[in-house]
Amino acid sequence: MNIKLVESLIQAILSLSDEERSLLEEKLFFDSSEASTHDQMLLAQTGGVFQFLNDEPDIYSLKDGELI
Repeated sequence: MNIKLVESLIQAILSLSDEERSLLEEKLFFDSSEASTHDQMLLAQTGGVFQFLNDEPDIYSLKDGELI
């Protein structure tokens, strides 16, 4: 175990501003192995998985249901 390295890392972390510490925590603890919500939405929009809905008949009209 490299105790000197760990101690110097602790000193460096303690010298960071709150903003810098938040960024460090985000980088360390955010699981980036999964696609972000934005990436998933973009894939759904451009990937063609919902293209079949374009062929569905329009069974509802503005006259259906209650007005909001």
